[in-house]
Amino acid sequence: METGIRRVESSLVWIQRMLDTCLPGLLLYLVTYLYAVHWHDRYIIMALSSGLLFVFLSQANGIYRNWHEPSIFSNTRALLKSWAWTSVALLIIAFIYKDTHNFSRLVIGSWTLLTPIVLISYRLLLRRILAKYRLHSAHNRQIAIVGAGKVGQRIAKLINDSPWLGYSVIAFFDDNASIQSTSIQGIPVIGTTDDVLHNAQNKLFDELYICLPLRSEHKIKQFLNELADTTVIVKYIPDFFTFDLIHAKWSEINGIPIISVYDTPLTSRTLQTIKRSEDLILSTLIMLLISPLLIAIAAGVKFSSPGPILFKQTRYGLNGKEIRIYKFRSMTALDNGDVIQQATKNDPRLTPFGAFLRKTSLDELPQFFNVWQGKMSIVGPRPHAVAHNEQYRKLVPKYMQRHIVKPGITGWAQINGWRGETDTLEKMQKRIEFDLHYINNWSLWLDIKIILLTMVKGFINKNAY
Repeated sequence: METGIRRVESSLVWIQRMLDTCLPGLLLYLVTYLYAVHWHDRYIIMALSSGLLFVFLSQANGIYRNWHEPSIFSNTRALLKSWAWTSVALLIIAFIYKDTHNFSRLVIGSWTLLTPIVLISYRLLLRRILAKYRLHSAHNRQIAIVGAGKVGQRIAKLINDSPWLGYSVIAFFDDNASIQSTSIQGIPVIGTTDDVLHNAQNKLFDELYICLPLRSEHKIKQFLNELADTTVIVKYIPDFFTFDLIHAKWSEINGIPIISVYDTPLTSRTLQTIKRSEDLILSTLIMLLISPLLIAIAAGVKFSSPGPILFKQTRYGLNGKEIRIYKFRSMTALDNGDVIQQATKNDPRLTPFGAFLRKTSLDELPQFFNVWQGKMSIVGPRPHAVAHNEQYRKLVPKYMQRHIVKPGITGWAQINGWRGETDTLEKMQKRIEFDLHYINNWSLWLDIKIILLTMVKGFINKNAY
């Protein structure tokens, strides 16, 4: 007998998938008709490809998983991202096959702008229709919540803010004497947990959500046993707010739900391959372009002060393993021990040429060799000296989580201004906050965005010295 927990998916999601598959092609046909452009086989291929590709990318971006999400903005943003990638992919394919001359630029441009407008509009319309229909029909289900704590209140707000779902929270049950006979978010607290069974038998509500903390295991089992003798639908929502699961992700193995507390999309072999391909292709192109600059900087370091051209320092890489990273030497000192002093403003150890290199981040360019070696990525958390790692891992929570991915030449923290000297603990905390955001939200598009922003504003920074 199968013992896994099944994943429930609304039938409306399949309606959305069907509409999203068909609408781009239908709109392309409409635009060609309006502009009196001949509808030929190339347009048919594009129509079919656009719908299938958009649905595939939408599935990857979680659009169908979160179709009922109260935030219109986040759902729209994910949709626009999926359509943008669809458009870019179709353009690249047409360019590779030298087929762009078979398409009208006016048609493709109009279609590219019109399609996301229609996709967003029908979603908004669907929400309005469902909200009106379900609020004034027998399909609107009454919900009671056991536990008026943080989880219960959050669930109640999500449900009552989403009328198109066809649910409404009508009551809380809670053992906290201070909130009994009161209301929370306009929802009355009508009794304690001892009153749940009586009200369930009297059919006061259609569904019961149990939102008790994990320590109430005995009480939860009691509920489940008692409510088995009623027709009420019972749902259990674990109180994971007991832990810090702000970056947690849900998945399953053979139907068994798994919560990844500390994780990153880059644990996927497929995405690791994509990330590595990105590093190899981009670093090769960049190194070819900047090779004259590398030779000029190497000469500048050699003739401006005595010492080696490259500075090699031990840092932590993927999974906290030590790696040797390369930089153009910018100081008279070559610290690589248990105690390392960070560069400060007007640091006497800086050479005049080295100060220029650090201010413009040109001293970091040899790290593209580390990328080739597979020890670093172009984008990722900046690697800190081992001495600084050992210092801050004791002071900043989740500090070592930044090492579940490869370190990078540039990163999300750096383009947001958190680079250079960390002379206060707050600065390091902010850097780690941005690093963890990158790790938990990695995507190929995010890497490209960081690289482009680094080219625009990331090289010269007032905090780099």
